[in-house]
Amino acid sequence: MASFDIVSEVDLQKLDNAINVAVKEITTRYDFNGSKTTLELDKKTSLINVLTENDMRMKAIQDILISRMMKQGLDSTCLDFGKDQQASGNMVRKEIKVKMGVDKETSKKIVKLIKEGGFKVQASQMDEQIRVTGKKFDDLQAVMAAVKGAGLGLPFQFTNYRD
Repeated sequence: MASFDIVSEVDLQKLDNAINVAVKEITTRYDFNGSKTTLELDKKTSLINVLTENDMRMKAIQDILISRMMKQGLDSTCLDFGKDQQASGNMVRKEIKVKMGVDKETSKKIVKLIKEGGFKVQASQMDEQIRVTGKKFDDLQAVMAAVKGAGLGLPFQFTNYRD
């Protein structure tokens, strides 16, 4: 029986590199000249903390961050942009969560998608991943294509392939 795992992981080192390049770009951009903008990654909690003066700069920082992530080969759908929070003075703060793992609700959707798709495979939830087993490699590839095309809001990787 062939099998593989569906996971959603983010390479924190690549994300850290993307954030460092974004910080360099912010410090050299003319429209951020003299601003008190900070952008930092907390690797333990997988949070990106952003602090800046106004909403326009916050949107520009988000665009810079997404473009730098794309250049590092990371999918920007792994970021959960929360609401802006007012900080002291006229500053705006935002905590951006980095989604790691497949949550239970999304894994239920994936298992349902696989069962309704009529694939000759078995899907089972295991913590933050989904194990898919089947007899034929073609069936597994069809499941991979269906999961990628489903648009569930997470970047999926297919790991631990066994033949």
